[in-house]
Amino acid sequence: MTKQIFHLVLLVSCAHAMVHVYELSLPSVEQPIASEFHTDDPAAGKAMTGRLSNAWRLMWGLGAVIAGLLVDRLGARGMLAVYLLGCAASCGLAAMASSTSSLMTAMLLMGAFASIYHPAGLALISHSTGRAQLPKALGIHGIFGSVGVSAAPLLAGVLLVIGATWRDIYWVLVIPGILLGTVFLRKAIASNSTRRPDAAVMPVEPETESPEWVSFLTLTVLAAVQGFIYSALLSFLPRYLSVVSLSNTDWDPASTGNFLAAAVLFVGCLGQSLAGRFARVNMLECQLTWITLANIAPLLWMAVATGWERTLAAALFVLVHFMHQPIYNSLVAQYTPMKRRSVCYGFSFAVGMGVGSLGASFAGANQSNLYVYGMLAAAAAAGACVVGFLWWTHRSVDRLV
Repeated sequence: MTKQIFHLVLLVSCAHAMVHVYELSLPSVEQPIASEFHTDDPAAGKAMTGRLSNAWRLMWGLGAVIAGLLVDRLGARGMLAVYLLGCAASCGLAAMASSTSSLMTAMLLMGAFASIYHPAGLALISHSTGRAQLPKALGIHGIFGSVGVSAAPLLAGVLLVIGATWRDIYWVLVIPGILLGTVFLRKAIASNSTRRPDAAVMPVEPETESPEWVSFLTLTVLAAVQGFIYSALLSFLPRYLSVVSLSNTDWDPASTGNFLAAAVLFVGCLGQSLAGRFARVNMLECQLTWITLANIAPLLWMAVATGWERTLAAALFVLVHFMHQPIYNSLVAQYTPMKRRSVCYGFSFAVGMGVGSLGASFAGANQSNLYVYGMLAAAAAAGACVVGFLWWTHRSVDRLV
């Protein structure tokens, strides 16, 4: 990997971190929001924030298809600027929301702008990285994403402890979006990427000559399953961990849950790093099958865990679950042609987070952890069957190592 490409991967990875900060912003403050709008009915409050998270993730998923088409026409750098500046503006709207309907509008807008990131960022990286180097580049990209996922609850926990409100937290999130968005805007203008998408970034290797569309569509079924599990778990992870008792602190449950969620989600960095290192181009389907199967045990543990066991069970799940991303995204690149890569990443993300967004409403509407995480374990088993079929159909395929 050349120095220029490495710097590009790092910059895009920073944008990746921010999209997950925006994604986890609502789960990090959903308990204060639920308390403000449903003071006397905790169950109704949780159901309401579940619907808000569902709406955010639905737009995050479905908007990715349109975003992929726009990236192909306008260039990734310019669209990344639109995503960051749009999310910053949406955070400002959320901070000023005076009703659940205005808050819902802010979440829908933020999800729509955030939907731009994955088709733009992943296409830009895959266009600039050779097939053998792509898993490593996506491993770096994934690590930054995991940092963003853990940074959101950590930031929220710190600000809540010092007396900030959930509205203050959204005002704070306006700042990095404007700063990083301005960087991409300047790069877009300098490279004329609004006229010719990413012309300066040439593929290191020739594109796939025979796209494997059936395999790609089968892979998107796994994306829907994984997205359902991901949305259900992350939308309420701080709440799930808020019952854990921390000695020698007087933190409220929302702050406690955020600090523990930040620590748990940081483990995802290790998972991304491991996957980027052990991923092998000729074994991706096999590796993804075993990773998906490994999701089942920690989910079952989460279903019955109490006290500090919840932290350990959640950390084990995050470690395993986040390993799938570099491998999954490498398979998308293998199955699809270069000239349609942005749209394919967008479609994959639309299925994964669009259909998968229902997991947030599912988890919000059910109060039983045994039922919620037991069903998520069953979903992981179904996903393992899907990717196992891909492994079986590709068991004799010869690929570059």
